[in-house]
Amino acid sequence: MLALALLTLVLHGALTGLFYAFSMSVVPALNAIDPRRAEEAMRSVNRKILNPWLFLVFLGSPAAALVTGFLADAPASAWFFAAAGVSFVGSFLFTMVINVPMNNALDAGTMEWRRFAPRWAAANAARTVASAVALVLVGIGLTGL
Repeated sequence: MLALALLTLVLHGALTGLFYAFSMSVVPALNAIDPRRAEEAMRSVNRKILNPWLFLVFLGSPAAALVTGFLADAPASAWFFAAAGVSFVGSFLFTMVINVPMNNALDAGTMEWRRFAPRWAAANAARTVASAVALVLVGIGLTGL
C-alpha cells in the first residue's frame, strides 16, 4: 500500500514538473524566437513528447490515485480520491479538450504561433496548478496512511 501511495506521489510530481517546465522555459523560449521557428519547434516537441514515459505519467497519475484511494482507509482514501479527480479534470481533460486540439491546429498549419502561444500557455498554467494541487492532495493522503 505504501509503495503504491509513493508511486502515486512520484507520478504526480513528475506531471507537475513537466507542465511547470513548459510554463517556465519551453513556451517563453519559443516566444523569444521567430514565430515560424517557434511553430516548427513546438511541432517537434508535440511529436516527441508522445512516448510511453509520458503516457505512464499522464495516465498513471489519476489512475494510481484512484486505485490508492480504493485501497486506503479513511480518511486517507478521501485525499487520494480528491487527487484523482483534480488530476483527471485539471490535467487529463484540460489536455484533451484544450491543448491537444490546439497542438493539432498548429501541426495542421491552421493556427499561427501568435494565436497559439498565449492560449496554450494559459491552459498549461491551469494544468500546472491543478497538477500541483493534486500532488499536495496525495501528500496529505500519505500522512493519513
